[in-house]
Amino acid sequence: MIGLFLLLQMASSAQYNSDGRVVVIQDKLVDTVLHQYEALRLRIMENPDNKAIPGYRIQIFSDSGINSSDRAKQARDQFLFMFPDIQAYVSWKTPNYRVRVGDFKTRLEAEKVLQTIIFDYPNAWVIKDEINFPLMN
Repeated sequence: MIGLFLLLQMASSAQYNSDGRVVVIQDKLVDTVLHQYEALRLRIMENPDNKAIPGYRIQIFSDSGINSSDRAKQARDQFLFMFPDIQAYVSWKTPNYRVRVGDFKTRLEAEKVLQTIIFDYPNAWVIKDEINFPLMN
């Protein structure tokens, strides 16, 4: 929220015109950011149980068939042992269990982490996904 305020301050300025009225001059990006913020706020209000936003994750595992659920949980646990600072999630979408890791707001963030895990997970790839809200520090 503070970042949004600072962005608005930096991208906007005001001056008086000849008849004494204030004229606000701002970058069009400000309107875009405000529109996106409002759309996200409305989406959250419509469904307060939805704790996700659009983002990116890295898929490290996908499998179907007998015991695929167990193999997915094992893959998640192994990943968490190797990379304890990155969240890992098991999900199921017919017919596959899959393991996706991270909660990245941008593809660039996900690609950076992919480069650190690619040696251990050579078939991993970045995918658009719903991610958890970032933690506020």
